Amino acid sequence: MVNKSEQPYKAKANLSVLFGDDEDTPKNFIPLEAISLPAKQPRRYFDDRSMQSLVDSIKINGVLQPILVRPIGEDRYELVAGERRYRGAKTVGLKEIPVVIRELTEEQAFKIALVENLQREDLNPIEETEATLELLAIQLSSSTDAVTKLLYSMKNDVARKKDNVILQPEAETIVKAFDELSSMGWESFATNRLPLLKLPEEILEALRQGKIEYTKARAIAQIKDPEARVELLELAIAEGLSLKEIKKRVAEIKKATESETDPDAENEDEETDENGEKPDKKDKPESLKSEMNKVYNALKKSKVWKDKNKQDQLQKILDDMESLLNEE
Repeated sequence: MVNKSEQPYKAKANLSVLFGDDEDTPKNFIPLEAISLPAKQPRRYFDDRSMQSLVDSIKINGVLQPILVRPIGEDRYELVAGERRYRGAKTVGLKEIPVVIRELTEEQAFKIALVENLQREDLNPIEETEATLELLAIQLSSSTDAVTKLLYSMKNDVARKKDNVILQPEAETIVKAFDELSSMGWESFATNRLPLLKLPEEILEALRQGKIEYTKARAIAQIKDPEARVELLELAIAEGLSLKEIKKRVAEIKKATESETDPDAENEDEETDENGEKPDKKDKPESLKSEMNKVYNALKKSKVWKDKNKQDQLQKILDDMESLLNEE
């Protein structure tokens, strides 16, 4: 069964509906050197075999479908959609490329790029997640971190109140954006996609730079030992290991790690000091986890639920804890 977090979006919006039909728009040829790539791009990974196939086609037939650009200065343009064709044309050595020129804002341009890739299912789940957050951040004039926290807060509100939730303007913008953008609702996105951003940082960075495929990265991320994980990641990138080879190595590493580990050492309630050593049990303070459980049990029986002011204070503490978890 395919995990929900790995299922691709199905873009609801289509480019002609959102931004007009390009069929009657004049096609122009402009120099490749006059085109710049945008600072923010939904897609970062390009499959080598797929790109080579496109390059071979361009060598024979040229670029058949124009790319979409927007003017950013005198005789300068920024790519909006069609990066594979742009890269293929550069690889072949073409001097010019057919384009459709459109006056677009940064938000419109990014939305077109995202929708185009979602329609073709070209983005991996990490790219989809980060691109969606970027788009929402642009629409809200905010940061992706703030958008992430807002999504978790919205999710908590719905979980607590079940229905009749009154949305703030920012939340309404998010709901509307998901209604226009894809068949995946904002709640599903918050539940299944945002947790992907908690993958180990070196894994995320390799994905962001397009150095490795998503499925391979997820397999490597299963390794808990940081050094072993980084070593396999670098090897997979350098030697182009297949997914089958990676899974085999992951299994070997996990088996070796388990054989070296004392079964009692994996009790997650056990604390260790900064050097990874277990403190002497007679000197061991009550764990923070146990304290949290005690507070939680006491809260359930407390009269605090009858005091509106105290409820508001608890809500703030809960939101702070949620934000702390999101920063992991």
